[in-house]
Amino acid sequence: MSADEKAKAKTEQAQGKAEQAVGKAVGNDRMAAEGQAKKNKGDAREAKEKAKDAFKH
Repeated sequence: MSADEKAKAKTEQAQGKAEQAVGKAVGNDRMAAEGQAKKNKGDAREAKEKAKDAFKH
């Protein structure tokens, strides 16, 4: 996994998780949903990079 892509994935996951938590805390369903979407995007990026690494070796 390239370090840059790994960092992007972890950043998206953390930002999404935080945004989702804040959205739930203040009762903003839209913010919570956007946070979940951002987290899912980070999860997908990480999975893609892990798959690429698996085929390299």
